[in-house]
Amino acid sequence: MKGQLETVKHGFEPVFDENSRVLVLGTMPSPKSREQGFYYGHPRNRFWPVLAEVLGEPNPETIEDKKKMALKHGIAIWDVLASCEIHGADDTSIKNPVPNDMSRILEHADIRAVFTTGGKATALFKKYCQKQTGLAPVPLPSTSPANCRITFENLCDAYQEIVRKSKEIRP
Repeated sequence: MKGQLETVKHGFEPVFDENSRVLVLGTMPSPKSREQGFYYGHPRNRFWPVLAEVLGEPNPETIEDKKKMALKHGIAIWDVLASCEIHGADDTSIKNPVPNDMSRILEHADIRAVFTTGGKATALFKKYCQKQTGLAPVPLPSTSPANCRITFENLCDAYQEIVRKSKEIRP
């Protein structure tokens, strides 16, 4: 294992409102995201450009624009973990994970689908949250710059599932 594990606590609130029907979960904010105070904050992370593309929206530049875009489309954003030990942004190094309490969102929004961004988020959700939520996660590929083997176009194809599911469940 490279370097020391650092104990990290999730430092910002989930994005959701009473109209959220879809929940998108990462694993844990990266160092860049924690520095910025918002989700998918690394400048080369493709989450926001991909989401904007599949939603037919302009690429949001500010945190406020990102929140507005997600909420406009009934999408909640959070992470599976409240805290863990991790080396940098390396999800494979995670030790002693503590899951977030999904009821914080589920008690206020009628979430009908959960999407997880990356294999580790999927595995952690299945282990710690699936029983509580009663929802099986729909795995999506990671948009992290470390996942460079998947193209922007392929990410957009995969993330179209959020749009498809949203259309199925929205009134």
